[in-house]
Amino acid sequence: MASVLGAFRRRLLTPPISETTMEVRGFHVKNEEAKERLESIGEVFLQGYAYAVEAGSVAEAEELLETVSRDMRGFAYEGAGMGAVVHDSLPGHNGRLQGLLAGKGARHDYMIYVGIGWAMARLPKALWPDIRTTDPLLRWLTLDGYGFHQAYFKTDSYVRTPDIQHPFRWKGGHNHYTPNAIDQGIGRALWFVGGTDPDVVTELIRSYPEPRHNDLYAGAGLACAYAGGVSEAELAHFVKGAGEHRWALAQGSAFAIEARVRAGTVIDHTQLAARVVCGTTVERASQVCRDLQPQTADQGASPAYEAWRHGVAAEISSLALVSKGADQ
Repeated sequence: MASVLGAFRRRLLTPPISETTMEVRGFHVKNEEAKERLESIGEVFLQGYAYAVEAGSVAEAEELLETVSRDMRGFAYEGAGMGAVVHDSLPGHNGRLQGLLAGKGARHDYMIYVGIGWAMARLPKALWPDIRTTDPLLRWLTLDGYGFHQAYFKTDSYVRTPDIQHPFRWKGGHNHYTPNAIDQGIGRALWFVGGTDPDVVTELIRSYPEPRHNDLYAGAGLACAYAGGVSEAELAHFVKGAGEHRWALAQGSAFAIEARVRAGTVIDHTQLAARVVCGTTVERASQVCRDLQPQTADQGASPAYEAWRHGVAAEISSLALVSKGADQ
């Protein structure tokens, strides 16, 4: 049963559902259908958070999370990742995050790691989890989550004043790379800020200094493939607008596709994104991510995570060109 203390934690540290509406956030509304989808994602995220902080055990939280529709379940696990960290930050509470990642949440580990970043944005630094104990490769997704949160809730500072880049340091390694990972999260948030409108999202990305565009497009690529909210024609238009960053966009989409394949939550839009953005199939895009995933997170000049991203972008580009040539 959900605890009274758990309910209190949720009220204390979680934004009310009204804070995730497009009107309150001041985000662009493309149409009613896209608006409803994006707001539903916000609601499901908060529901997943509530399950993680209020449940009496990891098993109870998992049982509740598994009731969420297949399309939306990943967003619930993302919220649960945040909730688990908040739960573990309180005196006498621990093990919820580890339990979630060791159980059914293992299939949603990408999303849970993103949720950890949400918690980092909400909690004092002294209460952050010891990131050094987490997966050396996937821990970079926590900064994606952090960047998303900041762009989503601090839009004036992180989106509407794009020339500002906020300093950030952590103990996860390669602090010179942290702005890149955070920008990937900001790019993902721009899909929401722009209301899934390809023209608006493209203009938002172009408002940032050019060196940041590659990471921003990668984040937007992940969002357009995972969250959806666009037609085939709109998706093709977005790909065209990415220009030289087209394969960064595809890399982000490939990660989203692999996340859904891994979790067993592939939907029709996943198939569409694979074909239009990556120029291949869901199965091949997912396989590329798995085949190129580093077995060790080396301590070189750049994180293995970045090498992974570059390798996926290059391979997806190669597959798409071969496929295009075969069709001609």
